[in-house]
Amino acid sequence: MHRARQRCPRFTSTHGRAWSVLGGFALVAATLGSANAQDAVSGASGTGTASAATPALPVSAATSAAGPALSASATPEPPRTPASQVGKLSLDRQVRWLSRAALSGTLAKLGDAALVSLFQSLDPLALPRYLKEGPNGYPSYEFTMIRRERIDGRWPDQPDHMLVRVTRDPMRVYAKWLPDGDHSGQEILYDETTRPDEMLGHLGGILNVMTLWTALDGSLARSQSRHSIRDLGTEFITQQFLAEGKKFAEAGVTRANNIEVKTMDGARVVAFTYEAPQGQPQFYAKKEVLGLDLRRPYFRTAESFDNDGNIFESIVFQTITPKVFDENTFDPKNPDYHF
Repeated sequence: MHRARQRCPRFTSTHGRAWSVLGGFALVAATLGSANAQDAVSGASGTGTASAATPALPVSAATSAAGPALSASATPEPPRTPASQVGKLSLDRQVRWLSRAALSGTLAKLGDAALVSLFQSLDPLALPRYLKEGPNGYPSYEFTMIRRERIDGRWPDQPDHMLVRVTRDPMRVYAKWLPDGDHSGQEILYDETTRPDEMLGHLGGILNVMTLWTALDGSLARSQSRHSIRDLGTEFITQQFLAEGKKFAEAGVTRANNIEVKTMDGARVVAFTYEAPQGQPQFYAKKEVLGLDLRRPYFRTAESFDNDGNIFESIVFQTITPKVFDENTFDPKNPDYHF
């Protein structure tokens, strides 16, 4: 349930949305300290007042600016309320429980059946609230991803395997297509402080020597993806999920059609399937399957299907690592690059 948007550049393929998967936002979650304290009080009894389901889902963009809450050292104590009792808590307590359970490793330790039962028991607004409060990415990070996108009716035989480095303030992106995937050897570079409407890139293969500047929404960009290089990252999927959520709620859909646990390319996720009543073009996809990371408030996987049931987009974030980059990382003269 995510991505109502205009057709965008396609030179970079990335989450298909993150890539996608992608933009920076300004909603910062409440501090873990106060959230932990409140959960400790409410969780001691293991009970709470269940909140009434509200028909509308939040639609504001998710944050990527709250780095501290996603740091490796942010490991709070596990919540006291057992997973089997979380559905009895109020909406606020459910959201706080999810945040603590994820960061403390509690979610990742639950078995498949326990995870499915937990998310089935939650208030319909708990997942959107948890994601909205974020943070849904890092201010500066590196990730590897596997993605496929149907362009002009063609589903690629081999997926793109990409290494991406991103900073959000200012927005800078470096992406490289790895040898074991499609478009091997291709590279792109974007820096909004120098050329906000253009990116530098070169194709792989025999055209590897040809480097050129091209518009973000130009024909070269659109030849490989419907998404912009500015969409690369984990944030965009969440933003689109929240935006599509309002339309789903207006259509009477406030819960996922199916919840299951999947392992995709090594990423174990809780997968939520949403099926739109009207399908495209009212919704980004007729069906979306979004895989929630078990330790952080963002989606690790995303699959989108058209009105005929054909998949047109698939993304898996394999690794996501916060990093601090120097200026050389986004310099086309970097000796490790081939611009």
